[in-house]
Amino acid sequence: MTGVPRDSHRLSAKTWTEEESERADSTLSRAQSMCDDTSSELQRMAANDRTDIHSQNSFRGRGALSRIVGMVMTLREWAQKSLTEETERPDSFLERFRGPAHGEMQAPPSRFSRSHTGSEADHEVRRSSRQRTFNIMVLSPSDDAYYHWLMLIGAAVFYNWTLLVVRACFDELQMKNVLVWLVLDYICDGVYILDIVIRLHTGFLDQGLMVNNVQRLREAYVRTSQCKLDICSILPTDLLYLTVGLSYTPLLRFNRLLRLPRLFEFFERTETRTGYPNAFRICKLVLYILVIIHWNACGYYSFSKVIGLGSDSWVYPNASDPEFGSLTRSYVYCLYWSTLTLTTIGETPPPVRDEEYLFLIFDFLVGVLIFASIVGNVGAMISNMNATRAAFQSRVDTLKHYMHFRHVSKVLEQRVIRWFDYLWTNQKTTDEQEVLRSLPNKLRAEIAINVHLDTLKKVRIFQDCEAGLLVELVLKLRPQVFSPGDYICRKGDVGKEMYIIKDGQLAVVGDDGVTQFAVLTSGSCFGEISILNISGSKMGNRRTANIRSLGYSDLFCLSKQDLMEALQEFPHARAQLEQRGRDILRKEGLLEEVNVSAGEDLEEKVERLETSLDRLQTCLARLQSEFSASQLRLKQRITTLEHNVTTAAPGSGFLSDADGNDSVSGGDGVRSEINIRL
Repeated sequence: MTGVPRDSHRLSAKTWTEEESERADSTLSRAQSMCDDTSSELQRMAANDRTDIHSQNSFRGRGALSRIVGMVMTLREWAQKSLTEETERPDSFLERFRGPAHGEMQAPPSRFSRSHTGSEADHEVRRSSRQRTFNIMVLSPSDDAYYHWLMLIGAAVFYNWTLLVVRACFDELQMKNVLVWLVLDYICDGVYILDIVIRLHTGFLDQGLMVNNVQRLREAYVRTSQCKLDICSILPTDLLYLTVGLSYTPLLRFNRLLRLPRLFEFFERTETRTGYPNAFRICKLVLYILVIIHWNACGYYSFSKVIGLGSDSWVYPNASDPEFGSLTRSYVYCLYWSTLTLTTIGETPPPVRDEEYLFLIFDFLVGVLIFASIVGNVGAMISNMNATRAAFQSRVDTLKHYMHFRHVSKVLEQRVIRWFDYLWTNQKTTDEQEVLRSLPNKLRAEIAINVHLDTLKKVRIFQDCEAGLLVELVLKLRPQVFSPGDYICRKGDVGKEMYIIKDGQLAVVGDDGVTQFAVLTSGSCFGEISILNISGSKMGNRRTANIRSLGYSDLFCLSKQDLMEALQEFPHARAQLEQRGRDILRKEGLLEEVNVSAGEDLEEKVERLETSLDRLQTCLARLQSEFSASQLRLKQRITTLEHNVTTAAPGSGFLSDADGNDSVSGGDGVRSEINIRL
């Protein structure tokens, strides 16, 4: 009885859904029909109007209406084209290798054990809408939006670290532009507060997946020590200026300096993202040094004010002197003094008081650390920048020394040097295998495909191959560079590699080395015939042509062993390659058709023999194991029997009678018999 109402309710819900879908479709169709009707009406008016046009250049009468209608139609077509413009079609070659994108993967639809009412369905829609809103609000630390926010919060932190101290030390700078400083300070405070909100909605990885639960993100952030520092950095301590005065506002805002880790995080991510990391490190080091010199200059001026301006020759001169009275001159003089002191490259007035000596000793210690950091970091950066050139030059020098020691001819030596010059000029000195060694095979293959995409798309054997075979082949390709006139292979040589042309031109020449039969360009491949061992080939595994480089040529080399290992798991691709090789050999008359079937029968026989041999080896191994087990059990029984006999008659001798029984005689004349059974 309960099944009928439930089915009727499910039917009514389905009917309501279908009605809504049909209503939406009818609305869209009516809108489309209205647009079509409007377009047809405009075209009809323009057609009628063209019959009454008296002058093409007249903008009066009905002639102008046709031109207006034509302009409206042009605008309408342009708007429709822009609205329905398709996104850029992804490369099918890469899509076949990568598979579906992450965004295209959708969760399977869930099934409900019971039907939902209208209110429950609305509740589900609202809950899913709120969930989508929360997911949109969560930022990933690897997103560009998060990096741009780090740039903004980094600017606010840098503002506080550079201007608060100078405003606190130079009262004139603070009091001249009070309103400007207040506006800038409160803008930075707003950025600080917004940064806390951003931190509360910044995701993190858990088991390799981004956490999008806002509640969990909040709990994780609140438990960190950085949350306490962030809260301390936005405490409104600057409001105390209402009591102590506006001149003390910068000192009251020194808690804003606690956001320094955000600036360091921005530097780290910029160093990771930039394409010139060494140059960025040098700029960052110079910036650190300038900030330290800036703070030391402000400290020197404040120390001079505490002691008394112009009280001796070491402190800053009195402001009553017109030469040192301006704000600009005061800061520049202190900055100059700080630079000379910390870099220890100039002479400054000697201190007079004990306090001045202590201050100068502290500055000298800081200066020594700065000088050591400059020398160490700059030296390391320059070494890293020239590491590639130094390693390459070392290889060239070693080879030059070897050729000179072995008395290599000057002509060959010049060819070798020109080959190295070509490598360095075209930036081909990097060992790709060594650079990509730390990456997993999937990423290594994808990088190789992206780098050499234009070449691989032209290779016929890669057009229809499976993605797994493509990965195997790309990871086994080794780049090689040939000089002008070099022979890549000669006719009759044993083939051990196949080649794919990445860049350059190769000529198929005759035995005289002059006659050219064909020219191979980028994307061509050759040498696969000699390494496939095609049955019926008259050349066997020998090269069938002479191929010479016309200029400098970049090739990919694939060895026979690597190709066979890759094709072992892909028999269909191997059959395609062999068929292509047979077609080429048949065209050149180097294939014996009669021996093809015989070769195939011979291969089948060899396979059967191998199978039988494996079966015999398995049986032999089983028999050997059984024999070893039986022998072990026999030895154990003999050992046990000997132990029993020794225990029963210690120190007695053995006598054998005619019945096969062993008689044992003791010292007292008593005889006992023991039957031995094996």
